[in-house]
Amino acid sequence: MVRESPVTRLGIGLLWLLSRLAPPVRRRACEVLAIVFMRIARERRQVARVNLRLCFPALTHAEREALLRRHFRALGRALALACATWFRTADEVRAAVRVEGLEHLLAVQGRPRILFAPHFVSLDPAAIRLSMEHDAVAIYSTQKQPAFDRFLLSRRTRFRAIRMVPREAGIKPVLRALREGLPLFFQPDLDFGPRDSVFASYFGVAAATTTALARLARISGAAVLPVIAEQTADGMQCIVRIHPPLVDFPSHNPEGPEADARRMNALIEESVRRIPDQYWWLHKRFKTRPAGEPSVYEGS
Repeated sequence: MVRESPVTRLGIGLLWLLSRLAPPVRRRACEVLAIVFMRIARERRQVARVNLRLCFPALTHAEREALLRRHFRALGRALALACATWFRTADEVRAAVRVEGLEHLLAVQGRPRILFAPHFVSLDPAAIRLSMEHDAVAIYSTQKQPAFDRFLLSRRTRFRAIRMVPREAGIKPVLRALREGLPLFFQPDLDFGPRDSVFASYFGVAAATTTALARLARISGAAVLPVIAEQTADGMQCIVRIHPPLVDFPSHNPEGPEADARRMNALIEESVRRIPDQYWWLHKRFKTRPAGEPSVYEGS
């Protein structure tokens, strides 16, 4: 049994205090916290550096360092937006996080739907904001600290009883929810290890890529709609854009899963290149390597 950490409770209290600040002050305070985190979280900082070096080899070292700093500022702005969606009123949440393209989701209402949402830093505020518009099912990773796990679950379901499925529960409850008509909010762009994954190019690097998105779409007959959460230039708002359903996905390509994985990665890459500071670079995206290849994070 994991013991409750008083630090976790203090952290949740700090988040509540941040939510009480005026939006511009909250944004600035969270940016400062993120820069402090960048300086003390050596391992995460080094992981982000490796990812940026692999994905943007044409940039100079100085350019990648500047991008790294912008990334942490974007993380701070995302925290400020998250504090708003976790604690503020519904009207304030709607003002902070806008939704565009909801008509695309409604246009395919008669069939299963998957909202394919890559890990941009404002993903959590985006998911909570979308929950105000529609019932849904979502897969989540159980947190190590029980108090924080309960906190996140309560915040993510504060406006609507979203059906939260722990990742370890597997595919069956997700398929059941899809067949019941609940859209699935799905983030398949992390390295989940070699199981049910193929190696597909991501920024020109072989990346272990889950085949779950195409597999779920094929089994359920779901329409797959990309969803991108993008901060405005001033960082005061987030715009959640729902795009039209993908055409011919999953494909009928003879290569099957490999072709669908490459297409998924290419779609993510296109958005990342447009707003590179807002993607989640702290994850070891290239942790799983093809047989015989050394770790790219050695020493990170």
